Amino acid sequence: MRTRETPFSPTHSDHQGRLLQAMANVAASQGLAAASIAAVVAEAGVSKRTFYEHFSGKDDCFLALYRAASGSALRTLREAVDPTQPWQHQVERALGAYLAHLAAGPELVRMLFVEIHHLGSAGAEVRREVMQALADFMLETIRDRSAFSPDMAMAAVGGIHELVLQAIERGEAAQLEGLTPGASKVVRLLAGADKENENGLPKQAV
Repeated sequence: MRTRETPFSPTHSDHQGRLLQAMANVAASQGLAAASIAAVVAEAGVSKRTFYEHFSGKDDCFLALYRAASGSALRTLREAVDPTQPWQHQVERALGAYLAHLAAGPELVRMLFVEIHHLGSAGAEVRREVMQALADFMLETIRDRSAFSPDMAMAAVGGIHELVLQAIERGEAAQLEGLTPGASKVVRLLAGADKENENGLPKQAV
């Protein structure tokens, strides 16, 4: 099974981009453990020497793929922001775009979200980088709420990440956009917005 073409950063060389796409295809079809450098270079149509000019090994190539694919999804998220709208609308629209981007490549996102946990401390470090970037986006977007601290932003990201993992485990990677309302509510609750009315005043008890 082949993945969709992955939108990598234009700063990648042609060979590096081809190798990343090849890693995406091979790992998605075989699993990272079974994927070999020989299979990746054959898929990319380059030599092993070329592979080692860009990556120190298979895991290094996979981590580069994870960073590139995650960076592409985060760019989609940031580009969806409409600063003229209230932050609640900005967050929901951006998360919807982010989740739709992930859902457009279900084999790729399933492989990335699952396999990154098999790479030990190196995988954990790269995963934290990506989660921190998403938390930073939330902090930038929700500026006027002192209760929404960096810890709350990371808690929101962690909650959304778990929602995505659960959907993947249910075989629903292609329907991730449907998580948008729940993911947005997680952010609003942690920011305290669901305790207020549309004017920012406390809601009256019923």
